[in-house]
Amino acid sequence: MSHQPHDSAGEHEALLSSQRTSRPTVESQHSYSSFRDVTQPELSSSVASLPSVSSVSSDNASISKLRGWGIVASLGLLIFLQASNISLLTTTQGVIAEDLDAFEEASWFTSAYLVATASVAPVSGKLSYIVTPRICMFVSTIFLSLGGLITGFAPSLAVFLLGRVVSGVGAAGVLSVAIILVIQLSPPKKRGLYTGILNTGFTIGVAFGAVAAGALQPLIGWRALFWVQTPLSMLAGAGLMLSIPPTLSANSTTKDQQQAPMLQRLAKVDYLGALLLVLSTVSLLLGLSTPKISWVPIITSILVLFPLFLAQEIYHHPDPIIPITVLQSRGALLSNLSTLGFMMSRWSVLFYTPIFASAVRGWSPATAGSILVPTNFGFAIGGLASGGIHIRRAGSWYVACLVIYALFPVTIFALGLSANKDTSTWIIIACTFCNGAVAGAALNYVLHHVLHLVVPEVRFIVTSLLATFRGFAGTFGSAIGGGIFVRVLRSHLETGFYEHGVGNKDLIRRLLGSPRAVQELSGVEKDVAVEAYTAAIQTLFFAGTGLSILMLFVQAGTGWKGPVTEEELEGSLTEEEEPYSDNV
Repeated sequence: MSHQPHDSAGEHEALLSSQRTSRPTVESQHSYSSFRDVTQPELSSSVASLPSVSSVSSDNASISKLRGWGIVASLGLLIFLQASNISLLTTTQGVIAEDLDAFEEASWFTSAYLVATASVAPVSGKLSYIVTPRICMFVSTIFLSLGGLITGFAPSLAVFLLGRVVSGVGAAGVLSVAIILVIQLSPPKKRGLYTGILNTGFTIGVAFGAVAAGALQPLIGWRALFWVQTPLSMLAGAGLMLSIPPTLSANSTTKDQQQAPMLQRLAKVDYLGALLLVLSTVSLLLGLSTPKISWVPIITSILVLFPLFLAQEIYHHPDPIIPITVLQSRGALLSNLSTLGFMMSRWSVLFYTPIFASAVRGWSPATAGSILVPTNFGFAIGGLASGGIHIRRAGSWYVACLVIYALFPVTIFALGLSANKDTSTWIIIACTFCNGAVAGAALNYVLHHVLHLVVPEVRFIVTSLLATFRGFAGTFGSAIGGGIFVRVLRSHLETGFYEHGVGNKDLIRRLLGSPRAVQELSGVEKDVAVEAYTAAIQTLFFAGTGLSILMLFVQAGTGWKGPVTEEELEGSLTEEEEPYSDNV
């Protein structure tokens, strides 16, 4: 790949002279970057207005130790609540489905929460720039608190799902603004450490949320598990409101813009783009997550809503929700896509290993939830070890990414083979631990590699997009994985009961929504149910294996060569016949 030569040696000398006295501009870096393939000659005004990562943290005043501990404690509590809301349904969905008579709709208990979280996350991140992270976080805690109340006192399935959606909207703001706060308030040398701690807090919430829910549900009931989050969320929100300095801003605007009236700043939000993004995501997930794939909403999303969203972002709004020009970089685009598919496979492990433990192995709800402890412990170990021992420099991590991406499908395939009633428990624990360790390391390597692939001026927005795609992965993993799981489970239940002349539609309906119902059966009915759950779990894990292998090739497409340096630029421009060529 090579760029066209300049017309004369005089132009070469003039450009060289300008480069000796100043750093290359964002535009020139894009022109000579080998792996970013940006089709437009310069960044859009929305991206160009964003600061570099270093400027974000340096422009904000330092905070006292008291405020710092207040932020850490409050943010840690919110991250735990946000993450536990994802996993607590794995050990309580059976009793909730029975209470609300919603066995066939049980997969939507988690999907409704994650759809809202992933759809609103880009909007929440954008609002934190327009207002302040402090206000955006407090509003998010209000939504999280209100969602807990609605869910805890829901008299019907519709109200329950409404509460889950409201909670998801709040959780989107918590996660998005938490990442922004870490980047803003941490010094550059410790930013990776604090990011790892944030990820560790999230995985602790996922692990112990399921365990705590399984242990507490028989004692206090499932409703209390939700409404008790309301006072905790408000307490954490108040703590952040008091701890975060009112002057702390995201620095994406000038001082004159920051001092503009609130309504004037809110008027600049791309609401139509946000709405189209939400509608396209929800429509796609609705079609994929139903027991039988619905093609109408899928086609509507892909061919109508998403193209309208792209048109709105590219042509009709000066400050889009997602700067499309950033995704025109091959390295950034493929890194986000590989993370999406990779984490979809990872979420299938997080969602369905407790269900496997309950339905196939016969573990109690609390014990079934504890199967997430080794995999999330491995996740924390993998992330901290890769960051603390190996990733100690800036630069390309291309080979490390490919090695770790190649190991990940091996762990899922091994978990699929061991997902039966006869395999030793220790083998299952070892498989889940290895899966978590590889996943934790992979996210660390991909993050540092994509930062190498892009210019510093856009690293902040690329990092935010990477977090957004991780959020999408949970949604897609729950919806698509849930659809695969339910379809295979239903098929095997219907076939097995028909062949043995047992069971009925009501029993099948109950088994689809309550894994613990398997252990209430006996004889042939229990054997059929266990075999059906085993087949569904294994099919899901083997599908995750195939997806992970595909993501290995996607990640390979990101390349390893980052933006050209000043020295490389000067050296390339001295070659008159070919000012720049790509040797890769």
